[in-house]
Amino acid sequence: MSSPAPDRDAPAGEHLIKIWFRFVPREGWLPYDTEGLWGVAAGPDTARICNAPFLQDGVAEGDVVRFTVDPQGVRWATGRVEASGNCTVRVLPKPRGPLGSNAQAVYDRLAGFGLGGEAFSTELPLVAVTVPATADFSAIKATLQHGEAAGWWSFEVGCANDAWEAA
Repeated sequence: MSSPAPDRDAPAGEHLIKIWFRFVPREGWLPYDTEGLWGVAAGPDTARICNAPFLQDGVAEGDVVRFTVDPQGVRWATGRVEASGNCTVRVLPKPRGPLGSNAQAVYDRLAGFGLGGEAFSTELPLVAVTVPATADFSAIKATLQHGEAAGWWSFEVGCANDAWEAA
């Protein structure tokens, strides 16, 4: 088993709990097979996710997930029980592109859309972005596609909804 993804500091606010996700590492990608996301308890065995995942697919900030607790007290996600309508997009700036390896430059290009997110820069400048359910999906997709065509970044969608797919 590979080591867990680096732990993130808890966002400010409500009492947060860590929810861990297991997955099969992708070849040519970060070598982790777990990721911990922050959540707020929504019930005795459910939590609302409070940050964008860097590695876990199929979940977005605001989604409610069910978890079990192992003997060591670690909460392991077992599935999503309520979708928020938000989407997760991961953006990897191209080191030799016009933005270089600058995660802030990615944020600057997407700032007009009011997207939340965070950067992972331990091994590469990966940016995880939460696209709210109320966002202009068509404009965001066009910007992401333009940036990819211009050599600024590559991107992938880790969690989408029907409206994102239709845009």
